[in-house]
Amino acid sequence: MTETVEPQDRRLLRRQMLADDVYEAIKTMLMDHTIRPGARISIDGLARDFQVSSTPVREALARLESEGLADKEPLKGYRATPLLTLEEFDDLYRFRQLLEPWAARRAAERIDDAGRTRLRAELSTAVEPTAVDYAGYKSLTAHDNRFHTLIASLSGSDQVRLAFERTHCHLHIFRLHYDRDTGPEVLVEHRQIVEAITTGTPTAAEAAMRHHLENSMTHRLRKIYE
Repeated sequence: MTETVEPQDRRLLRRQMLADDVYEAIKTMLMDHTIRPGARISIDGLARDFQVSSTPVREALARLESEGLADKEPLKGYRATPLLTLEEFDDLYRFRQLLEPWAARRAAERIDDAGRTRLRAELSTAVEPTAVDYAGYKSLTAHDNRFHTLIASLSGSDQVRLAFERTHCHLHIFRLHYDRDTGPEVLVEHRQIVEAITTGTPTAAEAAMRHHLENSMTHRLRKIYE
C-alpha cells in the first residue's frame, strides 16, 4: 500500500529541501572563499542570487553560525568568519592531541562486533577527492567528521564526543587548504587506525591516531602559514 503525502506535508518537505539547498550553496561559497573570509554576507543579495525569499537564507546562516563559518554582528548582519590564525590552528591541534589518541585507545579497549561493523562501514564510504575545491572534497570532509566522531563515541565518553563535535574542526581545517595529495594520505592513515581499533590493540590505536594528527598538523597543513 502506497502512503499518501498530505499537501501540508509536501509543503514542509519542499521548504526543508529548499533550506538545505540554500545552506549547501552558501557553505560551498564559504569553503571555497567565493565569499571571502571576513567579508560581509548580504542576505538580500544571496536571496536574489538564489531567487528565494530571505527566510531560507537566514535559516542557512543560523546553521552556519553554529558551525563557526559565519558570525552574526548586532545590528550589522552576518560576516564570514576569518580563517584560523596560526595560534588558533596550533591550539586546535593541541586540543585534538589531548582528546583523540585517548579516545582511540579506549575504543580499542572497548571494541565489540557492533563497533567493528560501524567502523568498517564508515571506512567503506571514504573516497578520494575528485577536484581541488569543496565540491571535490565534500565527501571526504563529511567522512572525516563522521570517522573521528565515531571513534570519540566508541570511547564510551559522551563528553569527549561532544567536545570534539563542538570544534567543527573538519570544516575549518579543510577550509584552510585543498590539496589533491591530502586525500590518499588521510585514507591510508584512517585504515591504520581502524585496523588497530578493530583488532583490539589499544597502544597501536593510540599511536596511529597520534601519528595521523601529527601528520595533518605538521606535514599537511602547518606549512600554509610559512
